[in-house]
Amino acid sequence: MKIRSIRAAGAALTVLAALGGCTLSGGDDAGAGPAADTTAGAAADVIGEVTLQTWALKPNFTEYVEGVIADFEKAYPGTTVTWLDQPGDGYSETLRAQAAAGELPDVTNLPPDFAFSLSREGLLTDLTTVDDALADTYVPGALEAYQYAGTEGTFGYPWYLTTDLNYWNTEMFEAAGLDPAAPPTTLDELIAQARTMKDVTGGYLMSRKPGLGDFAAEGLPILSEDGTRFTFNTPEAAELLDAYRDAYADGLMPDDVLTDAYLGNSQLFTEGKVAWSTGGGNFIATVLENNPSLEGKVAPSPYMGATPLYVQGLSISSQSANVPTAVALARFVTNAANQEAFAEEVPGVFPSTAESLEKPELAESDGTPQGAAKQIAYTSLGTARLLQPVEVSEAMTTIINQQLAAAIAGDKTSQEALDAAVEECDKLLADQ
Repeated sequence: MKIRSIRAAGAALTVLAALGGCTLSGGDDAGAGPAADTTAGAAADVIGEVTLQTWALKPNFTEYVEGVIADFEKAYPGTTVTWLDQPGDGYSETLRAQAAAGELPDVTNLPPDFAFSLSREGLLTDLTTVDDALADTYVPGALEAYQYAGTEGTFGYPWYLTTDLNYWNTEMFEAAGLDPAAPPTTLDELIAQARTMKDVTGGYLMSRKPGLGDFAAEGLPILSEDGTRFTFNTPEAAELLDAYRDAYADGLMPDDVLTDAYLGNSQLFTEGKVAWSTGGGNFIATVLENNPSLEGKVAPSPYMGATPLYVQGLSISSQSANVPTAVALARFVTNAANQEAFAEEVPGVFPSTAESLEKPELAESDGTPQGAAKQIAYTSLGTARLLQPVEVSEAMTTIINQQLAAAIAGDKTSQEALDAAVEECDKLLADQ
């Protein structure tokens, strides 16, 4: 069997790295889960052994996961769950080996791009055929992350989510005579305020070139509905790229933003060298840990345009010998109470259930910038979505970045760059 390359999602890896740096609080009740999720099918069918595979949750979350498993086995007498946890590094290679050997676990932790590759090989169960309650249980964008262009079905239970919002250096805003309480909400406003900051202080507000996510955030099409060709070479996309080109030509971004010497937007923000970055709901904590001098000088606001969504989920093997129990386990792990307990312990991670989003107390801010960031992120989850299609491979990303950089540098027109990127990426897409 030929197994297509499974590509690591940068955002998903970031989520897991963040989880790996956290610890759950201990105590006799740590890891305790809720009562059984009775919507997971006929209880009489939920019996026997299944295997659950997670990605880099040991050792920091051992107590939590083992607690949820124990609660599941108690709720469904006669079930036994074997838990496997794979290291963060090499997970895609592990999945390829398992798939090739016909040994994919019954329930497997997969981000959307991993699930896409395996679903194309017919190795995952279409959950719409075994669960009628999907649409009523999970937020739309999280479910859509496991629905692929040109393919019928849904191939993952959303587990936990993260998203992005804007962060601003209030000290740099004030030095430029700008109001940090009224930051930009559109690209035009961003460029206008970047020009003011540059003229008044010589500092930078903008410090990154755009990507496909920026096009998608503006509502521009990226991929055809049947998934056979890319569509991001529209006049509207060229116009957006022109705006970045002109901003770069006017010195509103650092020169090295187009070179290998570029440190990255979030790093420059953390160092206090630029006034804008995007990041997850717990980004402030990371910034202050690395640069305490920014305490009280960072303010969050909603993402500009459509909000990006990053998802981890649980998929069911199409070769599972015990689908009813696998489905019940996946639903139990991802039910509202279990996800809320997990999110409470892991800053920046949010539950994917519609029920959770209807609880305003979960989004309450404590009045700090960190609390405001959590509130903004949490309340955006209902409309957030995966902005970059999972079909975009690393090779495609390299091509796109090269072409966008050429346009911003003025080496070719924006339309020429987008046309070239689409042409090359379509060739790679046809080989997937």
